[in-house]
Amino acid sequence: MSKDHNKTQDGKSGLNKSLLQWLGIGAVIGILWVTGLHTHVIVGMQKAMLYTGLFNAQIVDIETADGPFLTDADYNFSMVTGEGNPVSLGDFKGNVTFVNVWASWCPPCVAEMPTIESLYSQVSDHDNIRFVMLSVDQERKDARDFMNNRGYRMPYQFPASSMPNAFNSSVLPTTYVVSKEGQIVYKKEGIADYSSPAFRDWLIELAE
Repeated sequence: MSKDHNKTQDGKSGLNKSLLQWLGIGAVIGILWVTGLHTHVIVGMQKAMLYTGLFNAQIVDIETADGPFLTDADYNFSMVTGEGNPVSLGDFKGNVTFVNVWASWCPPCVAEMPTIESLYSQVSDHDNIRFVMLSVDQERKDARDFMNNRGYRMPYQFPASSMPNAFNSSVLPTTYVVSKEGQIVYKKEGIADYSSPAFRDWLIELAE
């Protein structure tokens, strides 16, 4: 048998092996997708990347924004709490307000949520710091189940009127900090680590 024939056979064998490997990977992805487990895998990967620093998500230097001031129309924005009680953005006026727009089906939102819970646990006793965790889940039950199953204590809300222009973004999650004077002084699109001591101290300084 010629060397060229052997090379051809080896090439076919290598190609078949590669095809089988890709088919196997595709099958695993398909199973994860059908069973809904793909979200958990993605969240796990993003959490690992978040905490190992592979994501550029560690907040060290706070990049403040010279954003717009909220208008009276913005403060009229209506919401419903996780318990079903009506509330408006105006109820938070005069406080430093941490606003996070999220959804339970959004892997980056889920991955950063423990860091927000950590931040909340450290500053929730402060008189002038409030949290608006604004879920955009189509089914409110999904967000309620998510928060309850994970035992998060931070408050969360649902939109009950059109989102203020100041909070419009095509990215989930998006996080804002509104100063006591009503100005958006921080905006972050995408995942971040809000358990950072630097971010906590900056938030407290804003509130005092």
